[in-house]
Amino acid sequence: MGILAACSQNKGNKDVPPAQVKFAEHIAPIIHQNCTKCHIEGEAGPFTLITYHDVAKRGKLIKYMVSERIMPPWPADASYSHFADEMVLSDEQIELVKRWVDEGMLPGDTANLEQPTAVLNKVHFGKPDLVVPVPKIILKGDNQDRFLVMKIPYEIPNDTFVRAIEFVVGNKRLVHHVNTHLIQFADGKKKNVNEGKMYVEQDQANSQTIHKELGILQDDGSYPRMTPSVSNYLPGALFSFYPQEIGGYTLSKKGAFYLNDMHFGPSPIDAVDSSYYNIYFGTAPPKRPVSEFQMGTLGITPVEPQLIVPPNEVKTFHIKATMPDDISLISIVPHMHLIGKKFWSYAIKPSGDTIPLIRINNWDFRWQYFYKFKKLLKIPKGTTIYVEGVFDNTASNPNNPFSPPQEIRERNGSMKTTDEMFQLIVTYVPYQKGDEAFDLENAKR
Repeated sequence: MGILAACSQNKGNKDVPPAQVKFAEHIAPIIHQNCTKCHIEGEAGPFTLITYHDVAKRGKLIKYMVSERIMPPWPADASYSHFADEMVLSDEQIELVKRWVDEGMLPGDTANLEQPTAVLNKVHFGKPDLVVPVPKIILKGDNQDRFLVMKIPYEIPNDTFVRAIEFVVGNKRLVHHVNTHLIQFADGKKKNVNEGKMYVEQDQANSQTIHKELGILQDDGSYPRMTPSVSNYLPGALFSFYPQEIGGYTLSKKGAFYLNDMHFGPSPIDAVDSSYYNIYFGTAPPKRPVSEFQMGTLGITPVEPQLIVPPNEVKTFHIKATMPDDISLISIVPHMHLIGKKFWSYAIKPSGDTIPLIRINNWDFRWQYFYKFKKLLKIPKGTTIYVEGVFDNTASNPNNPFSPPQEIRERNGSMKTTDEMFQLIVTYVPYQKGDEAFDLENAKR
């Protein structure tokens, strides 16, 4: 977790600049709306940012972090495309913060300052219908990042419709991000959902070996049904779920949550995490079930040329896929490993028009986001999605896992961080007339 977490873009503060910048009138709205959600007791931020005193004593640090755009941690280029809940401060906001610190951090009318009650009360979706605990994980205090693949099994009396699934972090100082899929074992095909290991290190084996070690296969050796991206977590991100018309799931009587990417940050001391899932039941089957495909490594189309980066070289690779039907994009997830440098994706319609999707100018493996569009984004039939990735396997790349550099490649689905991957993961629903106006950011939940 960085020093100043998760501040998102605010369209306000574009009037005439104030003669004096004051905390209560000008700075508190920025902090409370965008930063406090992470910087409160029990959340991921290393200190609280609520009161004037909280912010003033960190004023110089905050000024530096936002001025350099070290924080907020938002890798996507906001000048290229926009997403829901963007964590980007405007130039006007940054200027206000700088002025406030430079002018002596005036408090203003703090006595009448409105408190961010929704954030402080941690308002979510209400009382869950079912809680599925993640067994305690003991993390060694060796200052190393850890990437785990986990299976969290459950059993319930009957197949059940589900409205939303919330991942609740136990140790928010260490859990960096989580991506969860839902495993649905076919009736009668999995006698013991608890067989296999609870987790394996992501860099220890390829995906096929990991699946066998976790006991994900059904008793006849077949793969169960898997619904992608049912619950995700990032520091500072409040519980988010799809509008009522989109998504929803069915929990089979026997199933499991598959955490294909659980990242724990480094710790100097031994630590424990006890996370869990809140499950909110639904009354009807999903109206528009969400689907997913991935391009590139392990995807529907290959990386071209083959993903091999010789030592001391910077190479560019491409992926492309043409859509067979009209679809509406919900979110996209770029993915590379340590020597990824740049990521760029766009779509070209049959008419020749270009749809900008995402551009990341400085790839950082530690900050991998689930980018949800502000509105459903129509991708017409016949449109080709293009992806370009740059990989830097030189000694000048501080993230290079090898010194001196050695050949790095994609190895049959290997999840080792020292191997490479190049993917674009796309979440979508089949297109319906009017989807272009469907608001994903503000629609009724």
